[in-house]
Amino acid sequence: MRERRGMRCGCTRPWADARSKLCSDDRGQATVEAAYLIPVVFVCLLLLLQPGIILYDLMVMQAAAADGCRLLATKTDAAGASSEACAAFVKRRLAAVPPHDQFHIHKGGCSWEIEVGGDETSEYVRVTIKNTLKLLPLVDAGGMLAGFADSSGAFPLEVTCEMRTQPYWVSEGEWGLDPHAWVGGGRS
Repeated sequence: MRERRGMRCGCTRPWADARSKLCSDDRGQATVEAAYLIPVVFVCLLLLLQPGIILYDLMVMQAAAADGCRLLATKTDAAGASSEACAAFVKRRLAAVPPHDQFHIHKGGCSWEIEVGGDETSEYVRVTIKNTLKLLPLVDAGGMLAGFADSSGAFPLEVTCEMRTQPYWVSEGEWGLDPHAWVGGGRS
């Protein structure tokens, strides 16, 4: 038995040669497959990342607009200072959006366009926030071809929030929407 282990067999196995030939032909296949697969994976990542960025921006903008509406509906200052204070408050809330062109085009300073309307004596208050963001590469070309991005690849974002200042039964009540009339309105 020991002699057989040390000896080499002079016979050839035809199936062993065919198997080694097949393995040697497949060595470069993984490289070719990777060359085709890597660009497809990156395009899929871009297509998943861009909607996530847009949804994040819209969620932050909607929350800031809703908070601005609540502030307008509950705080009134003289000479329209309430509108300026509300716009400043909304800008602070919008600081959660990173100042990168892919999240919003920053232009070196605050580029958010904020429009506020109404106060606690109005029936409705409204906050509108506008800005643009730069689409990711390849997505911007598709956006320009589809017509929802301009020639520089900028995508406009706009959020409007409108709320009633008081429930309908208050606005239709005897003293209306004037809070000063409410304070002694029941006294005769």
